[in-house]
Amino acid sequence: MDIEGLGVDFDLAEVGCQGKFIPVLKRNSDGDLPRKTLPAGLPPIVPSWDEELEEYLTCVEKVPVHDIIKAQKFWSREPCPENLYHAEVSGVQTTIHVDRNPTTGELLGYKEEYLESTSEGRTSLSLRRPPGPASQDVRGSSANFPFLPGGMEEIDSILSKDKEGFLDLEKELLSIAPGLKEGMTFDDLDPKPQQKESTFINLADIMSAGDLDEFDLGDEEDEEEIRKEDEGQGQIRADLKLEKSDSLENLVKIDHEKESEKAYRPSYEKKEEWAIKVDTDHPVEDFYQRIPDMAYKWPFELDVFQKQAILHLENHESVFVAAHTSAGKTVVAEYAIALSLKHMTKTVYTSPIKALSNQKYREFKHTFEEVGLITGDVQINQTASCLIMTTEILRSMLYNGSDVIRDLEWVIFDEVHYINDAERGVVWEEVLIMLPQHVNIILLSATVPNTLEFADWIGRTKKKKIYVISTLKRPVPLEHYLYTGTSGKTSNELFKIVDEKKTFLTNGYHKALDAKKEKSKASQGFGPKGTRGGKPQQDKNVWISVIDMLSKKEQLPAVAFTFSKKKIDENTQNLQNKDLTTAKEKSEIHTFFHSAIKKLKPPDQKLPQVLEMEILLKNGIGKHHSGILPILKEVVEMLFQKALVKVLFATETFAMGVNMPARTVVFDSIRKHDGTNFRDLLPGEYIQMAGRAGRRGLDTTGTVIILCKGDIPEMSDLHKMMLGKPTKLESQFRLTYSMILNLLRVEQLRVEDMIKRSFSEFHQQKDISKHKVTIDQLHTRISQIRPIECYLCSVDLEKYYETCRDYMCLKKKLQEVVLSHPAAIKALTAGRIVVISNSFHSNQLGIVLNSTMAANERVFTCLLLCDKNNPVKSKTEEKTENDKVSPVIDTDLYLPEAPVGHEMVQVKAKDISKVTVKSIRVEANKIIDDIKKRQMPRFKDDPPGKSVTAASQELLRMIESNIHGLPGLDPVKDLHLRDIELVEQFRALHLIEDSFKSYQCINCPHFTEHFEEHGRNTRLKDEYKRLKFLLSDESLALLPEYQQRVQVLKHLNYIDENGAVQLKGRVACEISNHEIMITELVFENVLTDLHPTEIAALLSCVVFEQKNCSEPKLCPELVKGKESIISIAQKISGLQRQCGMNLVGDYEDEFKFGLMEVVFEWARGLPFAEITGLTDVQEGIIVRCIQRLHETLRDVRNAARIIGDPVLYRKMEEASNMIKRDIVFAASLYTQ
Repeated sequence: MDIEGLGVDFDLAEVGCQGKFIPVLKRNSDGDLPRKTLPAGLPPIVPSWDEELEEYLTCVEKVPVHDIIKAQKFWSREPCPENLYHAEVSGVQTTIHVDRNPTTGELLGYKEEYLESTSEGRTSLSLRRPPGPASQDVRGSSANFPFLPGGMEEIDSILSKDKEGFLDLEKELLSIAPGLKEGMTFDDLDPKPQQKESTFINLADIMSAGDLDEFDLGDEEDEEEIRKEDEGQGQIRADLKLEKSDSLENLVKIDHEKESEKAYRPSYEKKEEWAIKVDTDHPVEDFYQRIPDMAYKWPFELDVFQKQAILHLENHESVFVAAHTSAGKTVVAEYAIALSLKHMTKTVYTSPIKALSNQKYREFKHTFEEVGLITGDVQINQTASCLIMTTEILRSMLYNGSDVIRDLEWVIFDEVHYINDAERGVVWEEVLIMLPQHVNIILLSATVPNTLEFADWIGRTKKKKIYVISTLKRPVPLEHYLYTGTSGKTSNELFKIVDEKKTFLTNGYHKALDAKKEKSKASQGFGPKGTRGGKPQQDKNVWISVIDMLSKKEQLPAVAFTFSKKKIDENTQNLQNKDLTTAKEKSEIHTFFHSAIKKLKPPDQKLPQVLEMEILLKNGIGKHHSGILPILKEVVEMLFQKALVKVLFATETFAMGVNMPARTVVFDSIRKHDGTNFRDLLPGEYIQMAGRAGRRGLDTTGTVIILCKGDIPEMSDLHKMMLGKPTKLESQFRLTYSMILNLLRVEQLRVEDMIKRSFSEFHQQKDISKHKVTIDQLHTRISQIRPIECYLCSVDLEKYYETCRDYMCLKKKLQEVVLSHPAAIKALTAGRIVVISNSFHSNQLGIVLNSTMAANERVFTCLLLCDKNNPVKSKTEEKTENDKVSPVIDTDLYLPEAPVGHEMVQVKAKDISKVTVKSIRVEANKIIDDIKKRQMPRFKDDPPGKSVTAASQELLRMIESNIHGLPGLDPVKDLHLRDIELVEQFRALHLIEDSFKSYQCINCPHFTEHFEEHGRNTRLKDEYKRLKFLLSDESLALLPEYQQRVQVLKHLNYIDENGAVQLKGRVACEISNHEIMITELVFENVLTDLHPTEIAALLSCVVFEQKNCSEPKLCPELVKGKESIISIAQKISGLQRQCGMNLVGDYEDEFKFGLMEVVFEWARGLPFAEITGLTDVQEGIIVRCIQRLHETLRDVRNAARIIGDPVLYRKMEEASNMIKRDIVFAASLYTQ
């Protein structure tokens, strides 16, 4: 195309690579059109620096600063008030629920209910809050709030809308904002006078009324009556000086609601039962008709207690199953898991120890496919319907608001009797309190005597009924024996002392004594002393004879419970040559053992403990205690389940395993060390271990044998241990810093509420509803009290009453102290004249006959005179008003009317009001014998003896001649008391006595009546205050310790003055072990400058617990770090003592540094075989310590993330990876 011919004075240029054209200036060139540019288009034409600089210097007015037009630019806006009328539509606050007949489905009505708010996000306790990220589904996050615990109805009412009335803008507003020390009040402003009090009338009532005349809008007479009534009530309130909470409105409200209160009261008085005992004695005939389609079926017929439990599970009810070992409690857990699978919900199975969690995982995995395992270092299938975990993991999930809790239907607590554990028992109580209302509870326990009490506590706490199902029936009955043999010749010396019907056989016990006596003729110590053990060199012969005897009687396999790891190792070492297996069994053991350890590294397969265990197992002997490597313990357990281990030496922990029954249980000793001292086994401990004897379906009876290597135990001790009641479930609840910080970060949950709901406070809190009713009644009675109208008593009667009460309390206290003094006891010998005043005798003279000690309290036998025709009230009757205050006035001694009788009474020190200076000569023993003789029916009409008559006449003469009283012994001058504090108190007592004469009220002619009336009124008010105290937080036993711990946290800046959790507190919430110490280490930068290997070694002190071990060799950095930890511990310990905490031992003693060298070398990569040579700590304990250390390092890593310390975070990650290797973190055989 000829462009020039068209008169076009430009060229076309192609811009970029997408065929876009733009016109450009025409240039003289012969090139073809279109022209091409760079792929990004034409380059911009930038002016030169010289031109810009010249323009800037010569044209100042063009500088942007001087651009007036731009500076004064204004955009006009049209006003539109209608925009203010727009408001976002608020969410619906209520919903309509339909009320139907549950049987017929008939519509009964509608009910409007408030909806919970879902707009608060993480800070809401509601289950309706939005779920968190998927990564936090299981463990939750410390930034989350826990879900609202079940049974906390008062918190629920706070969270819900106020349905009862309007906010009182005059009384309920704060004048000081939270967090500020000063505020603003408007009391000095005169309010505008109100002509008439505003009255609210319900609009719905007006609309529903047919005629406005139905409403009484009030008139002048009504207003006058109301005003007078209000003034009267106000006067009552002023006279009583009631507490602030007991306002005038409450008094009026009680008066107005008197009729409705009477109708409502029976529902309070009726005792509500939360624990319901289920009958297991009668068979469930219609079980399969009531549950035609069971969620899970077993190939055997269920026992009655299992059927009863399943019936309640089908009704979505909580149960407490208490039964002996091997009775079949697991059936209940399996059915709950099957129900959750059917309902598409979740079940959590908790166990007290990690090993039991692994065993249960393997067991349930064979039954159900959807099973997951969560422990400190293992997470398998966390989205499964059934999750198995330790109780500590569940507690962490509850505090961190895990989303798993939303779908949770059942929580199964296995081995609930573990709540008695002093160290970890508190975890069970925390979890039970924190569980939301929708979660049902299944408790599985060995037989305990107070199942109903424990279930009642849970029921009251969670506001749901707990059905208690307990059975004492043992599937395989036990027979208990004493074994006195010491060699093959005496291996038949086995004596039955308890048969299968639980009858104690004394003949068997005496036969055992005789057999022991025959062996010990040379020695005198054959009797039942019960404390002396056998000689170590004899143990080998005893065990060989026992094993031979059991083998001949076909009583193997056997579990030998021994309460010393050292003794277990010695016994197995002595029995290395004892062979109990066949060639076929040896082959099976060899194959299984090597298949189990083949995943270990070759050096680890050659560890001394591994090689020793292989030799023992091939001979059919095993050992099981905390010093054994975890993988070897699992090998032993699995071989024992297959009956390939014939004799297993184990500690008490083995009794907590699952599905590990034996034919025989042998006790090496019945004494154990409980961490403090040696003691006999408790009945519960013995039953738990003995219950391993007897395999269901294989044995008719189980055999339990106690070895008598030394002296035979006392018969009473054996009877108590074998047939006594198991240990009760008792609260081990205690406050921890972790619990306090986790609750303080949630405004709606208070630590006081947690304490109230603990098992330790159960007996004090269970009567709350009854106390509330009593308080309402007392409130009504107190409101009707009128002041005593007397011009004399109105002056000082109240003060006189208080003085009398103080006088009586001080005198009673001093009397008990003085009469326990050696000088007073010496004075109170036979013949001393004393004045007795108690509920039965008033100002009565008596003669002391003798004194004895009873229940750590001295009791005096005295001779008193009485009216023969009108004897004193029987001593068996209940004493009433023992602490009643009586006026302190001079009264004459009691003089009985003729004819005069006598009586012999026993009194305590508090009943003796005065020890007089007089004493007479009496024949005390003859008097006592004579009166006791005449108390017999045969001799009741006999005349009194000469000694009694003489003493009675002398006592009567003394009363008649000193009717106004006898002088008493002076504690200082006569009894020679030298205690300065006691002397001062006696001086104060005398001053109070002298002050009584100055009171005007004692001159009132009706003084006695007025004093009694004031006493009744005061007792009413005191009882009201006492009940108020019981209902308040001040009555909690742990409240002082809580306040002390809060003071410690404030001093350390974990919380501020208002109780708000600070950064250090948030970090401490991430730590699961020694949270205060680790947080201090993080914030004082003790860890940041160390190498990861040194950090791991240093933190081993918080997880290692063994007291005695060899001293480690430490490098200078570790020595410095150790000193820092001790220094911080001493600072915390001093602060705790400063705040008043009673500590058992020093805080710094809780940290054990014995494994620092081992962990340091392990983190550096040293093989396990070499690090075991650095210490005398056993291999199993080393492994457990490093596994727990890995959890602690992970906690510190999360803490570093919160405070924003990337260096520490990286080092923690590196330290975790360094120690997580080889045999220490070998996968459990139960999870493969």
